[in-house]
Amino acid sequence: MSHPARKRFGQHFLTDRGVIDDIVAAIDPRPGQALIEIGPGLGAMTGPLLERCERLVVIELDRDLAARLRRNAALEVLEADVLKVDFAALAAQHGQPLRVVGNLPYNISTPILFHLLPVAGRVLDQHFMLQKEVVERMAAAPGSKDYGRLSVMLQWRYHVEHLFDVPAEAFDPPPRVVSAIVRMLPWPAERCAAVDAGLLEEIVRVAFSQRRKLLRHTLGRWLEARGHAGGFEVQRRAEEVPVAEYVALARSLG
Repeated sequence: MSHPARKRFGQHFLTDRGVIDDIVAAIDPRPGQALIEIGPGLGAMTGPLLERCERLVVIELDRDLAARLRRNAALEVLEADVLKVDFAALAAQHGQPLRVVGNLPYNISTPILFHLLPVAGRVLDQHFMLQKEVVERMAAAPGSKDYGRLSVMLQWRYHVEHLFDVPAEAFDPPPRVVSAIVRMLPWPAERCAAVDAGLLEEIVRVAFSQRRKLLRHTLGRWLEARGHAGGFEVQRRAEEVPVAEYVALARSLG
């Protein structure tokens, strides 16, 4: 490999051709679509994606990799920190919803997911490689040990599907964890209407702040302080509450 993986960027380069083919097949890119790849690295997925979509925007922070990627005229290279990229502006520029894909840096994967959350209405779908543990939390059902703040905040806005796992040996250098591919399909806008995202996030944060305790000790007190008249059952733990109930509470308070 001519470019050494840089730890500060969380780089692990996908090298397994079979895994790459499976990911591209799951994405199923088509010509004319507004496809955005986060963290293309050495271009393991970039080439196969281009074969099917013809044009591609890539977001790469590593300036040496960005310079290599610019040699391909079919690529629009944004040399930038993905957490500072304006995805709403990208959607406006393309005049259509975005399809966002990528092998996300595991050290900032959750911040990236939350950065994309406000623009879910401008996105057609998202396909990401993440640490398997994170994908399990994203897709977790109420009542499970993995169900938490990440589950609620993402499932409020997306249908989240754990597609398949990717072993460490599919990368160079291999990470210390098993990875997984996740598909995220935004719910229709009307389903998410009239919800203050900031308020919902605060409710969920308070609820899961002491997840072993009944909600009456955390969210219950928070609601009392705001004069909430009741109707929300607090004699249960945060992980027992379905996403729809957290959303309904945010609507009622908003």
